[in-house]
Amino acid sequence: MSLLQFLKSKAFLKQIGLAILGLLAFIFILNWWLGFSTNHSQKIQVPDLQKMSLAEVQKKLTDLELDFIVIDSASFNPNYPIKSVIEQNPEAGDFVKEQRKIYLTLNPSRFRDVKIPELLGRTKRQVVTQLSAIGFKVGKFTFIPDLGKNVVRGFRFKGEKVNPGDKLPKNSVIDLVLGDGNGY
Repeated sequence: MSLLQFLKSKAFLKQIGLAILGLLAFIFILNWWLGFSTNHSQKIQVPDLQKMSLAEVQKKLTDLELDFIVIDSASFNPNYPIKSVIEQNPEAGDFVKEQRKIYLTLNPSRFRDVKIPELLGRTKRQVVTQLSAIGFKVGKFTFIPDLGKNVVRGFRFKGEKVNPGDKLPKNSVIDLVLGDGNGY
């Protein structure tokens, strides 16, 4: 029997037909099983968790059969309550399946600490610019007798003397001690 005759034979065509039917049955069963095991028709809308405390988040997500993971806190935001949610992933309104993890970023309890750089002996304008750039606010100016006019001779935080290298919370108000330019 030649190859061409074998390809035209009923036995070969029967085997090809059975193989195609088997493949179609396998695909149908696989599709049904995946739809069943992955909860294909289920979807839960993610709630808006912004400004909620961790206890409120836990209750709300437990009711919806969702999990959450707290990731590293972001920079302090004074517009949000302390230890409340400031970001979430997936976003509010997205659809997910049960037991999906919602990743939360919380608002820390205060601004992070920033080191005061070595700025003594520089002009008021330079120091104000540099302190503002790293997140501090400049408050009052006090003057002491000194040869250099508007040269920074010290720092104060809440009336107390602070030194370069000390750490203060970001957004703190630092008062500057300046020379008056009249000498000693």
